[in-house]
Amino acid sequence: MEPDLSRIAAVDRFYSGLVPYAEPNANLGGKLLYAGNLDFASAALLIAANIAGAASLTACADKAMQRQAIREGMVDFLVTTLDEALRILKNQVRKRETVAVCVAQPAEHLEREMIEIGVLPDLLPTSASAHAAFVSQGALQIVPVSVPESQILLCWQVAAEPALWLPKMDAIARESIDPAAQSALRWLRLAPRYLGRTAQRLRLVRCSPGSAPQFIGNVREQVEAGEIPVPVEIQIFSGDQSQTHRVQPKAAKATE
Repeated sequence: MEPDLSRIAAVDRFYSGLVPYAEPNANLGGKLLYAGNLDFASAALLIAANIAGAASLTACADKAMQRQAIREGMVDFLVTTLDEALRILKNQVRKRETVAVCVAQPAEHLEREMIEIGVLPDLLPTSASAHAAFVSQGALQIVPVSVPESQILLCWQVAAEPALWLPKMDAIARESIDPAAQSALRWLRLAPRYLGRTAQRLRLVRCSPGSAPQFIGNVREQVEAGEIPVPVEIQIFSGDQSQTHRVQPKAAKATE
């Protein structure tokens, strides 16, 4: 997979790991997630938690990473102490609203203070250095979930003006996916917002194999009707196999 696609797929695996702990509509509102030290893996978990609606806490002593987290929108607030973070988090947990707070200090320092004052997250990754202390008190560990044989990854991108045409493609995807697949529908609605620049030119969703022909057929119909006047590429990933479908507007076909 190309880098952006691999990053989105990493977020998807964590999102799928969070879904079993969410409400039926894949909403984790009211839950506190501790993501550990902010690095590539925990960033994917943090984004997944944002999509799922959790209130999240992370730690980072690296100033460059702090700036990147704020710039890319994976973190809403950067604070210097746990007390500041808790004031924000308690309010958002009470209101069951999404927020991500980063404390500008090493993870081990933050975790030690969390244990000392009795802050217990509902969810955390297996990589958190103090996870044993949290798990012994009831915190649940999040493990990324690979795509099972019963599902596929459906990915799409357009050749030009993605800001204009990807939302149109997203709407087609929502119409093509089983209405009962609440986690996939929530992902389609919120992932572009929280994935930031990574999702500016491509999309990905985990869904049933039966959704793919419906999606491809609907896309082909709208491209050929001129409602999406740019070439579209759709990829299907199933296990180790992949398929690529390219849909060209009539004008582009005529010049070939």
